[in-house]
Amino acid sequence: MTQIIVAKSAGFCFGVDRAVKLCYQALEKYSSVATLGPIIHNQNVVDDLTRKGARIVNSISELHPGECVIIRSHGVSAEVYQQLKQAGNPYVDATCPFVAKIHRIVEKHTKDGDFVLIAGDEKHPEVEAIVGHCKDNCFVFESEEGLNNFFQKNLLNPNKKLAIVAQTTYNILVWEKCLRALPKDNPNIMVYDTICHATQVRQSDADKLSRKSDLMIIVGGRHSSNTVKLYHVCNRNCRSYHIENSDELYTLDLNNAEKIGITAGASTPAHIIKEVQQTMTEIMDNNNVEEDINFAEALDQSFKKIHTGEKVKGIVCSLNNTEAIVDVGTKHTGYVPLNELTDDPSKKPADVVSVGDELDLIVTKINDQEGIVTLSKKKVDEMKGFEEIIKAKEEGTVLEGTVNASVKGGVIITYAGVRVFIPASQSGLPRGAETDSLVKTQQRFIILEVNEHRRRAVGSIKAVLKAEKDAAREAFWETAEVGKTYKGEVKSLTSYGAFVDLGGIDGMVHISELSWKRIKHPSEVVNVGDYIEVYIKELDKENNRISLGYKKQEDNPWEKFKANYKIGDVIPVTIVSITPFGAFAQIIDGVDGLIHISQLADKRVENVKDIVSIGDTVNVKIIDIDIENKRISISMRALLENNDEDTEEVADEEE
Repeated sequence: MTQIIVAKSAGFCFGVDRAVKLCYQALEKYSSVATLGPIIHNQNVVDDLTRKGARIVNSISELHPGECVIIRSHGVSAEVYQQLKQAGNPYVDATCPFVAKIHRIVEKHTKDGDFVLIAGDEKHPEVEAIVGHCKDNCFVFESEEGLNNFFQKNLLNPNKKLAIVAQTTYNILVWEKCLRALPKDNPNIMVYDTICHATQVRQSDADKLSRKSDLMIIVGGRHSSNTVKLYHVCNRNCRSYHIENSDELYTLDLNNAEKIGITAGASTPAHIIKEVQQTMTEIMDNNNVEEDINFAEALDQSFKKIHTGEKVKGIVCSLNNTEAIVDVGTKHTGYVPLNELTDDPSKKPADVVSVGDELDLIVTKINDQEGIVTLSKKKVDEMKGFEEIIKAKEEGTVLEGTVNASVKGGVIITYAGVRVFIPASQSGLPRGAETDSLVKTQQRFIILEVNEHRRRAVGSIKAVLKAEKDAAREAFWETAEVGKTYKGEVKSLTSYGAFVDLGGIDGMVHISELSWKRIKHPSEVVNVGDYIEVYIKELDKENNRISLGYKKQEDNPWEKFKANYKIGDVIPVTIVSITPFGAFAQIIDGVDGLIHISQLADKRVENVKDIVSIGDTVNVKIIDIDIENKRISISMRALLENNDEDTEEVADEEE
């Protein structure tokens, strides 16, 4: 019997998964969306996004006015960011955080005058983007030979520093050879290990699996760099095939293979890997089936007795609105009622199965007198599903299913025919929230407990959300730095500030950072659900705290005041508050001045309210400015004194 093994690390990596999710989110938010090149090297995913409205463009000049553009996980050059800024189109930067880290490394070394060596395919979009952050002060090499040629032909200043980075999907085995080829003990050569950890694990797993296999199937796009590298890793150890989907399996020579391994590139969705695995299993099963069954055996089979609870195979002969009629290979006519085909009452039998389908069924009732046997497909699905549930529990696999109902204490998700109970505490909702909001939604979950005797399972949505949040948090801290700008969603408001989701991790904008004006509550500036642009003010990784800024320096009213006002200016102001020692008056929005009680009149004032009231507009003279401490002194008395002096001067002239 042929053994088929799927590598544990096959399929989507964090960066690709993030880019695809951001693209789907943009399609929901914007009326017009374009991706700058195919979002990933997987035609199935690209076709689905195209059907949903995401068109592909090759340059910024092809964008429609106002169209949102998605920067794919490969990243883009510094020039493209400049073009986007000039075009004014909204954009979503889905650059993989690990690629963005390489951009920062090469930008820094380029700025310092260092030379950059890049290990990778110079025609790959990721490498082209990296080169675009080096200002041509770089060299790309694909192999150990290319690196050696560089050192032989380039007589660089021995004091000039070299920085070496690698494409995130670069072949780890070739990278190790290149490192061994570098000049030893040279302090001017700085090596950065920028190969994505997920890529390293995927290639390592593929290498190990291919060493134990007779044949390897590598699934992924033809133009996917990391998939091609997986093929080369595997092909060194055994016969290997690179395919894009399960249909190609029928064209391959799968003979003489007792152990077949399957792996997939970072751009390959899980459902395609599963299809390949299932198709491979079917092909190998068919190859092992004895096709010659003589007539006598077939006749004996037709008289075979079947029993309640027995598992049988049936071929669908016909369908009506209430049941499927099947041939189970005996003298009985088999019937599968609609409620034993599916739990969905809105479906008809023809929506679930087709004539000619071979089904695994459980016998639920036998009527020998009428030659009828009643069967259930659901029970078999449940048995198979429960086996999957047990396996998922053992392996910690993340499953996906629809929430069917909200029940006391939690919700029910049906997965492969099995009802999985998700306690309210594991639903991912806040304490006390209504679980009804989850009904009819797709949720990812893991299995926490399995009761094999009662065929019950308990799962957790919360654990998956936490794991995804932890991964996003790790990626965030990998790239976060003070001053970096993000676009995030306002998740909650408190009396002291707003919490903003930066993509799996929250930061806080203190109320003082929301506006240059004095505000009593953050809701005066932002609301829950708003998408706002913020920047990092402070980072505290140890305590997982991120302080954000929102107000912009160019909106600082004190800067406007400093540019337009000076001591001695006479200006109109509005009284905004009164204290025992004077009155505060608004000069411009966000800047108040103090009229001290001694500056209200040219006589002694006992009560400020005797002179001014809130809302009054009065003329004052600026007598002192302290920008550093944000204090401005203004005077009504100074104007009265000026008037008196003017009057005295007129009187003297008349005399």
